[in-house]
Amino acid sequence: MERALAKSRDRQEGREPKRRRIRLMIVDDSMVARAVLSRMVESDSAFEIAAVAGTAEDAIDALRSVQVDIVLLDLEMPGAGGLQMIPKILEAAAGAKVMIVSSVADEGAAQTVAALALGAADAMPKPGTGRFNGRFAEVLVSRLKALGFADDQPPLAEPIRLQGFGPLRAMPPNRIGILAIGASTGGIHAIAALFQALPAKIGVPILVTQHLPPPFMPVFARQLGIAARREALVAEDGMKLLPDRIIIAPGDAHLTIESSDRGQFVRLVRERAPSGCLPSVDPMFASAGAEFGESAVAVILTGMGRDGVDGASGLVARGGSVLAQDEATCAVWGMPRAVIEAGLACAVMSPEKMGRRIASRVGDAPCK
Repeated sequence: MERALAKSRDRQEGREPKRRRIRLMIVDDSMVARAVLSRMVESDSAFEIAAVAGTAEDAIDALRSVQVDIVLLDLEMPGAGGLQMIPKILEAAAGAKVMIVSSVADEGAAQTVAALALGAADAMPKPGTGRFNGRFAEVLVSRLKALGFADDQPPLAEPIRLQGFGPLRAMPPNRIGILAIGASTGGIHAIAALFQALPAKIGVPILVTQHLPPPFMPVFARQLGIAARREALVAEDGMKLLPDRIIIAPGDAHLTIESSDRGQFVRLVRERAPSGCLPSVDPMFASAGAEFGESAVAVILTGMGRDGVDGASGLVARGGSVLAQDEATCAVWGMPRAVIEAGLACAVMSPEKMGRRIASRVGDAPCK
């Protein structure tokens, strides 16, 4: 490992970072884990370790005097532990993002989904002792950069003309027929915020594609059902779309819709999507637009990459409308930004405001 890290440092030697370095705090009760994680990220000149802590309580104390961009947080620690302290850490961190790096982020799906729902932006399983090497370091650095540089985007290809976002499309005033929600990094927290702002009943089926591994989906469905005050199910072929039933794409298939004389049903597809994601937001959006036309409403939330752009294009072509999350409330302003950049959004706002906008199209009153 020493040799691998030395080679990484050699590649960076003589290069000046193009952007301000990402400041990290590592919170882990293991001195070995803190040391190894520090060496991993410091091998890339994009980062600097601003602070380390052995408990969540120590981290909160340290955050009173040090400013960081990302907090790497273990969930299993002495004291209150990492999970229940996430809201306090986020408050103390004043805008920094929290990334879970914990051994329970793999087998402990319930704790990981709970952490993401509480506001953690991303999660990675921590390799066991003696396995802090290889691909783990590469993936960790990549995901930290995506979070840390999320607010440091290059200029858009075309000038934006309306409140820093437009040109925005007109939103049809007709009643909503289906709600399709797509999200990735940071999405679980954003989805929960959206549902908190929705009425208890909107009278239409709800589809969700959230990038998560397959083992996490049943836990996500259970927790989303509680937060959303609705039935939430992982999609199965032939499942019927019902008003206020939330159907979630499984971790190994795209969620699409088929119609028959008995109504609309789930059709799971495993073909390669343009974005390369599985599940992908694109097939869901495109399918919703094809089946519901002007009454289809799509929501694109925080996440890396461009998943959702092609599907949003198909939905808009059929008369549907797209709401995109604003940069200020995103963990990573990648997917919404790509939709906005493509000229497909009719509104750019926080998840809470999206909920109110959607609610205005549930009844007979036109959207304001």
